[in-house]
Amino acid sequence: MKKRSLGVIPASYNWSLEGLSAFGSLEELILDNNLLGDDLVLPGLPRLHTLTLNKNQITDLECLLDHLAEVTPALEYLSLLGNVACPNELVSLEKDEEDYKRYRCFVLHKLPNLKFLDARKVTKQEREEALVRGAFMKVVKPKASSDSVAASPKSHYTPLPSASRELTSHRGILGKCRYVYYGKNSEGNRFIRDDQL
Repeated sequence: MKKRSLGVIPASYNWSLEGLSAFGSLEELILDNNLLGDDLVLPGLPRLHTLTLNKNQITDLECLLDHLAEVTPALEYLSLLGNVACPNELVSLEKDEEDYKRYRCFVLHKLPNLKFLDARKVTKQEREEALVRGAFMKVVKPKASSDSVAASPKSHYTPLPSASRELTSHRGILGKCRYVYYGKNSEGNRFIRDDQL
């Protein structure tokens, strides 16, 4: 049987993914850079083994993975780079390597048949960790409701007591220090000569 692939679909087209249901034997699908969001709905694609959703607008990782587990049971290659759901330190300065490791563990927990995730081969160690800890690696963000934000009064926090803010009530301490710093244990001073001071 011939292998079918739709290839890259340009983002400029206004299209729906409903038409993919006609391609029941589709094996590869590249949907990179198509402004797809959390409302992504794929039809049942039982033979799909490769899916790339790079550089889209996907933020809800768990919802996406549950949907993919349901409609793409043969999925082995998945790439989500460039989405908010994929914590990549190259894209976001707030993320680090540990965030990415937790993400991989959670994805492998939800989709245990994956062989490659984000252009990196899934290792045996990652697969074992996903079995043990994967369910606990979900990143949960607290949702701020508009009621709680409006109800909380703005506090003007200051680390200083209110009495010490006035110039007349200053209470300083003056004393002698017994320790004298000679600098002989300082690493920086070992390279400075007397003629350079």
